[in-house]
Amino acid sequence: MPETQTTCAIAGGGPAGMMLGLLLARAGIDVTVLEKHADFLRDFRGDTIHPSTLEVMHELGLLEGLLARPHQKTYEIGARIGATKIAVADFTHLPTHCKYIAFMPQWEFLNFLAETGKRYETFHLKMQAEATGLIEQGGRVTGLRAETPEGPLDIRADLVIGADGRTSVVREKAGLIIDDLGAPIDVLWLRLSRRETDEAESLGRIDAGRFFIMIDRGDYWQCAFVIPKGSFDEWKSKGIDAFRQTIATLMPSLTDRTAEIRDWNNVKLLTVKVDRLRQWYRDGLLCIGDAAHAMSPIGGVGINLAVQDAVAAANILSRPLLSRTLTSDDLARVQKRRLFPTRVTQAVQVFAQTRIVEPVLRETGTISPPFPLKLLNWFPILRRLPARAVGMGVRPEHVQIGEGAK
Repeated sequence: MPETQTTCAIAGGGPAGMMLGLLLARAGIDVTVLEKHADFLRDFRGDTIHPSTLEVMHELGLLEGLLARPHQKTYEIGARIGATKIAVADFTHLPTHCKYIAFMPQWEFLNFLAETGKRYETFHLKMQAEATGLIEQGGRVTGLRAETPEGPLDIRADLVIGADGRTSVVREKAGLIIDDLGAPIDVLWLRLSRRETDEAESLGRIDAGRFFIMIDRGDYWQCAFVIPKGSFDEWKSKGIDAFRQTIATLMPSLTDRTAEIRDWNNVKLLTVKVDRLRQWYRDGLLCIGDAAHAMSPIGGVGINLAVQDAVAAANILSRPLLSRTLTSDDLARVQKRRLFPTRVTQAVQVFAQTRIVEPVLRETGTISPPFPLKLLNWFPILRRLPARAVGMGVRPEHVQIGEGAK
């Protein structure tokens, strides 16, 4: 079987894998990133880049180049709950260079990271290379097995990173234990065209039995329709016309555009998971991003958590990788660093799912904003709190490693 050697082999070319690959290569470490698809042009749904991630790009001197890519800026988010409009978060007061959330197609973000990484001789990106197994020796993970268009490939490495998402092959092959925290909801994603005359609905519409989110993507609305867990087949049995009518009732201004949902092929199901590995590592292997902790779409923070994992991993692991002294204690330090932010964020998401979203989906009468949300309308300064929680998260990471050999 053909074989190649690298210092760090990363399975998964998503935000966690690409960011870590770039940071390690920037530090002079030989790194190989495997991406199973031929390109990044897929419907990634979320596409949010939070202020803390934009701050990382600023610290790397890459912010201006990134923002030259197509994107929209959101300085505030709000919602209409029943008949009442609520302003939820105001990002304009954050202590960051970018005081907004950038909505950018994720393929633009990943292509930018890939193009930047290629400036470094130690950065290697293999497209259409899918991780299929681990290479082990004496109980230690020593590499990845991959399938490529040219056939099977073995990649020997000092460290294997599992950044291959919530259905991680690396995690499965490593036998790491997952704790399922539960998710009572799923999400249906769709697109509807946007007009300049449309009223800005930076979060969406919440009404009895319905939770509908709209994200301004320039010439279209990226929409999320929240449903009870496992109820997609029930919706399909009602027919696409009933689904269109439900959206038109929630958002009358979109009535003349619901015909753009031609059939169920225009609707994408996201099966929501919230889970976390008990231990993120084995000797020679570490999982980060969704492979370590699948996040709910609430708050749109999954990409941000993945990038923060990558920055922390690069900060902690660069020196031992350069000196070839990496141990499991170093990998444990990464989990210790990122476990607290992950636990807090998931706890908030689980609370929101079970105490806010699920009751709304069960509600049949008239609803109104709960008292804490009314306070946000009465006292605008309070909007800075949810803005900081969403925009920066818990314990935001900063780049601490310098630039090495190119």
